[in-house]
Amino acid sequence: MTLLWKGFTIYEEILKTYVQVTLARTRLQHSILTHHLPLYWPEFARYWHSSRAGWFASFLIRFPVPQAVRQLDRQSFIQEAWPLVGRKVNKRAKLEEMYELASDTIALPIDPESFAVQAFRLQLKRYLSLNALRSQLERWAEEALGSNKDSQLLQSIPGIGPVLALIILAEAGDLRRFPHHRQFLKFCGLDLAKRQSGASRGKERLSKRGNARLRCAFWMAGTVAVRMRENSFRDKYERYIKSDPTDPDLKRKALTAVMAKMARVAYAIVKIGVPYRAYFEAAVPSGSIPLKRAVGAKRTS
Repeated sequence: MTLLWKGFTIYEEILKTYVQVTLARTRLQHSILTHHLPLYWPEFARYWHSSRAGWFASFLIRFPVPQAVRQLDRQSFIQEAWPLVGRKVNKRAKLEEMYELASDTIALPIDPESFAVQAFRLQLKRYLSLNALRSQLERWAEEALGSNKDSQLLQSIPGIGPVLALIILAEAGDLRRFPHHRQFLKFCGLDLAKRQSGASRGKERLSKRGNARLRCAFWMAGTVAVRMRENSFRDKYERYIKSDPTDPDLKRKALTAVMAKMARVAYAIVKIGVPYRAYFEAAVPSGSIPLKRAVGAKRTS
């Protein structure tokens, strides 16, 4: 029991540090996108597609303003920027497009070596350092969970990786301590509650009275799972939005249903100790997954 408690303490410390680093990186990312880029190079914001794309910050450190690009001719710019933009399908076309953007921009005319641009570069370097810290913590999480059987079981679920498994184990502890999956859902705040006042009764909604970080973890896992090519969570999502695939409210409700299902399955596989069984509900007439039989087959996604 002492070793188990020490393990969970390690998980919690890694998780707390990871959350703080991620929050700092997100705040800095928003500052770059909403303050610096609109002033120095507003057209370049279109290339920021992922927070993990380190090439974006590396490129801006070398070319923080369009004036830094226009100091070079087209061929010299392509040659110097080639190793900065990472792997692209058509890198030359992308770089030529960037060169054209630098020639026709509404950015402030500012000297690339001014103090304002130097401060912008400091922010970009800080963003890269936070990205490196986050990657280091992810490697530590993977190493810390390497021999943990519960983590291996959780990672057999589509959409759950080492970091989300770490969040679930650090925030929920030993899932076997919950007598029933309803208790675990209530701990996560995924149980249904109805507000009443006198004769008026509201609609059933998620109570959201449990652990917010666990709900966030299952929500992120659900969003990853429904984007995968093939798994039962995506099937549930597509069945839910079949009536109107463009309705954003219906999509939100479908993701909520997937999130709750993922929490039930996570509890089941840890409780029983068998990896996730994909598409088991296809053989069940009701389409639901019995708690004690939602596990056991090879993963297909």
